[in-house]
Amino acid sequence: MSIEKLQSFLAPNYENFPKGRTIGVVVLRTTQSETIFRTEGTGEPMCRESVQAGVQNTESILRLVMTKRKQVAPERRRGREFLRNHELLYTAPKSDSPCSLNTNAPCEMCVDCFLYGFAAGGEGAQKSRIWTEDAFSVLPSTELIGDRTINAVFETGTMRDEKGNASTALKTSEYIKPGVHFLDIATLKDVTADELRYALGNLLLTTRYGAVSSRVGRMENQILGVFGGISELPSSLELVQGVYDRLIAENVALEHPLNTNALIEATQSVINTWTNKRGISMQLSSEELDALIEDIDRHWSLDEQETFLKRLDESYQPYRQIKQQSTKKGRKNK
Repeated sequence: MSIEKLQSFLAPNYENFPKGRTIGVVVLRTTQSETIFRTEGTGEPMCRESVQAGVQNTESILRLVMTKRKQVAPERRRGREFLRNHELLYTAPKSDSPCSLNTNAPCEMCVDCFLYGFAAGGEGAQKSRIWTEDAFSVLPSTELIGDRTINAVFETGTMRDEKGNASTALKTSEYIKPGVHFLDIATLKDVTADELRYALGNLLLTTRYGAVSSRVGRMENQILGVFGGISELPSSLELVQGVYDRLIAENVALEHPLNTNALIEATQSVINTWTNKRGISMQLSSEELDALIEDIDRHWSLDEQETFLKRLDESYQPYRQIKQQSTKKGRKNK
C-alpha cells in the first residue's frame, strides 16, 4: 500500500530526462563496532567539521562526518554482489571486461550503471539518480573518538624477528566508538518502484562501512522517514541541528552513549514538521513506512530476489536497444 501512496512521485518507467519527482529518505546510521572514516593507512585524523551546534544553539562544535563516498560506495558494492550472483553485470564495451567500479570501464547497461550513474564510459555518462550528502554526528567529536594502539608480534611472541629486527607494525590510530549516531538524508530522483526497492534494499542490507571494513566498521541503518515531493528535504546538517536543539529542550543528557530512543523521538518530532515546507507534499505514516520496509524485505528474500532483480534489469531493455541502434547508425556514418 505504501508504494501506491508514493506513486505520484515515482516514474512509471526508466526515462532519460528528469521530471522532478523526488523521494526523500531520512536515515539513522548507528555504529555497532569501532569504525574508521578516513583513507585507509594514511594516518590522517578522522573526518570532522566545525559547525553550529543547533539552529537555536549557535555554539560552534566539531562534528564527525560520514562523507558521501563512504556511504554510497559500500551500498553500491552490496547491490552489485547480488547482480553478479544472478549474472546481471554486463561486459564493458571498451575494455571487454566485466563491469566494475573505479576502473573507467562501466558496462553502461546494468542496474547499477542506470541507477547510480557512470562516467568516462565508452560513449558518455549517466548521472546518478541517488543523491547523498555528508552525514553528521549528533554529539561533538570529542565525545565520540578513542585511540587504539595496534601491534603485530612475530611468532616468537615478541616485537622482534629472528634477526633482531624490530616490528614496524606498531601505531596508534583514532577510531569512532560503537553506539555513535549519524543522521543522514538520501534523495532519489525520478526512480521507478523497483529502483526504489533496489536502492533502499542496498541501504538496509549494507552493514560494513569505512576503512578496514573487513575487521571493523559494523553499522546499522534505520529508515526513520520517507517523503514525496518536487524538491529535496532539508539538509542532513539542518536535521542534526534541529534534533540537537530538541534534545536540549527535552533535557536529554548530551553525552556518549546517547539514548537511541530519545534520539529517534526527537528526530521524528523534527521531521514531522517538514510537510509544511515548500515542495514537500507528503510523508509516509509509521504504519506505511513499516509496510514499505516489509515490501522491500519480501522483494529481497531468497524466494523473490532473482525474479525481482531480473524484472528490474529487463526494464532497461528498450533503452539498451535504442542505444545499440544509435551506435550502429553512428558507425555507418563514419
